[in-house]
Amino acid sequence: MGRRSGYPQGDRRGRLSAGAKREAGERGPATRAVEAGRREEWTWPVVNPPVWRGSTHLYRDSAELAKGRPNEDGQFYYGRRGSPTQWALSEALTELEPGAHGTLLYPSGVAAIAGALLGVLQAGDVLLMTDNAYEPSRAMADRLLAPMGISTRYFDPLDVDGFAAQFCDRTRAVLLEAPGSLTMELCDVPALAAVAHGREALVLIDNTWAGPLGFPAFRRGCDISIMALTKHVGGHSDLMMGSVSAADPALYDQLRVKAQLLGQVVSPDDAALALRGLRTMPLRLARSAQSALAVAQWLRGRDEVAHVLCPMLPGAPGHDLWARDFSGGCGLFSFVLRGRSPADRARLIDALELFGIGYSWGGFESLAIPFEPNRARSATSWPPPGWDAADRLGIRLAIGLEDPEDLVHDLARGFAAMERE
Repeated sequence: MGRRSGYPQGDRRGRLSAGAKREAGERGPATRAVEAGRREEWTWPVVNPPVWRGSTHLYRDSAELAKGRPNEDGQFYYGRRGSPTQWALSEALTELEPGAHGTLLYPSGVAAIAGALLGVLQAGDVLLMTDNAYEPSRAMADRLLAPMGISTRYFDPLDVDGFAAQFCDRTRAVLLEAPGSLTMELCDVPALAAVAHGREALVLIDNTWAGPLGFPAFRRGCDISIMALTKHVGGHSDLMMGSVSAADPALYDQLRVKAQLLGQVVSPDDAALALRGLRTMPLRLARSAQSALAVAQWLRGRDEVAHVLCPMLPGAPGHDLWARDFSGGCGLFSFVLRGRSPADRARLIDALELFGIGYSWGGFESLAIPFEPNRARSATSWPPPGWDAADRLGIRLAIGLEDPEDLVHDLARGFAAMERE
């Protein structure tokens, strides 16, 4: 069987040649999402890589066993090092992330964050973490890293001028989110990254919100890009997985060895599901972002709403940075009720029929959860300065693939229920 016409061919170790990388990089994101990771030696006569289930990989003879095999994708060794199913997903994610050298897979998004931090930090180091980070990231810093002798300092991600003062001689890394969890503040990633690199610190970013299709993390100054593949890549609320991509080959190898020492591996069945979701991710992201923008614009006109926290929305906090640094977004954003009680908010959410109540996001279905971020803040305050203190109760929406008109109607029902005692 001949290879597919027009598809860049990798060398025997599974890496694209420089010419093939340039060719692939010129293609649009949707084309790359369709083609990425579909090497002939991994798919053979079918479209998708088969699901390779196997813990034991066999050697031909004792001589081959003694010789060993390189520690890289494309080399059978043992089940923990993956098979063509996992290798295809890793390569596909690498090809979607401009500037990435390689991508590692983890059994959840939180495992990916932990793997990245443990891969670059050691006892005595200091980590700077954005104050609006995903709450499990904060818990990890306080309850996992701290007992290991790794200190964490939280900083205001919007205070670029004061950022340099947060560093000390032991600062090794900075963890960013763009936008921040729940409250959606958008920081100036290139500016913060430039300060960090000036102090010889690595820049890690949780890039789950827009992903590489909407935010090219390495081109914006980051060294490590982390994603919860549970969200947009899976896309169907039926798998747990995370990834860590690195631009520098030496840094990638460092992370890879640490992941292997920790025994990190993902199921080939879940990898196949993630590959399936990845193929339609550009379409789902575009649809959910478009619908989210329509819902956000509608919410802006409601008297019950004090603030709409959606960087994609013109005039919203962070929109200028979004327009400068991003080429896309997603369906996740938040809004803040005007002077309401927790009981009011509960009535609104409980009346919703199309929005489920649950964590996660990035699936085909819409979700709503209440939030009050005070318990997960230490360097910033909520509500922010300049807001009315009574405007503090938030609701995070994950907009799925339903018709936006139906979602607006559902939210209108929720607002009506909120008014009823």
